[in-house]
Amino acid sequence: MRIRVPATTANLGPGFDSCGLALTLYLTLDVMEEQAEWHIEHGLGAEIPADATNIIIQTALQLAPDIKPRRLVMESAIPPARGLGSSSAAVVAGIELAVALGGLSLTKEEKVEIAAEIEGHPDNVAPAILGNLAIGAKLEGEDFYVRHLFPNCSILAFIPKTELLTSESRAVLPQEIPFKEAVRASSIANVMIGALLQNDMVLAGKMIEKDRWHEKYRARLVPHLLEIRKIARENGAYATCLSGAGPTVLVFAPSDKTNKLKERLQTIDPDAAILELEVEGSGSEIFD
Repeated sequence: MRIRVPATTANLGPGFDSCGLALTLYLTLDVMEEQAEWHIEHGLGAEIPADATNIIIQTALQLAPDIKPRRLVMESAIPPARGLGSSSAAVVAGIELAVALGGLSLTKEEKVEIAAEIEGHPDNVAPAILGNLAIGAKLEGEDFYVRHLFPNCSILAFIPKTELLTSESRAVLPQEIPFKEAVRASSIANVMIGALLQNDMVLAGKMIEKDRWHEKYRARLVPHLLEIRKIARENGAYATCLSGAGPTVLVFAPSDKTNKLKERLQTIDPDAAILELEVEGSGSEIFD
């Protein structure tokens, strides 16, 4: 049995803590034979637990405490601490593991509710479960969200070698912002959503780059953001934005601009990975 969960980008432009997109990078989990204790083979280093304290197993046992231990084999193309939803993918994998081994009958909506409760907000977990674009809010313990198709375009992910922990990136954000600034920030996000729903990447791209919620505070932690944005604009991209809390930067562009953009972006940091991705439309899946 195999479980597959896509990477996600959250905080899409001005959609802070509310807009997320599933991407074609995956965490896969092969469920193997029963054994005396839980063990997960992952090859990610000693800092990632290989026993029952691993977040995948912890999540599964939280939902189905009586499932018998197994040997698990995990492979993940989602780099940790890069703003591509690695922790959310692990939580979702744990939910799917509980469904697969515990005989749970959960709808996708129920999975989103559980995952959002664990993660605190739905912008990463909803697209990981539902696929595509997810716009959500968690209000007084209740989840509200909409899934929609994202406009057709190329997506480049500029992934530096250096990590940036979400806790560090959150620490630079203000505790509050002035009312007028919040109104401006909200109006920009509203126009972005409207443009995406109308399949208008030109207008959506303009709004993505006008975020007032988080990018200007995090820019000093991600010094390559402005340089990438400059190159992207000069080469016909629709928009650039931080992926999640960073340091990954996403570039949305017409497909015929992709090759030139990749060449130019590689000059910023030869050690960075630049991946050409697509929107992932299926969300988390279990394969027999």
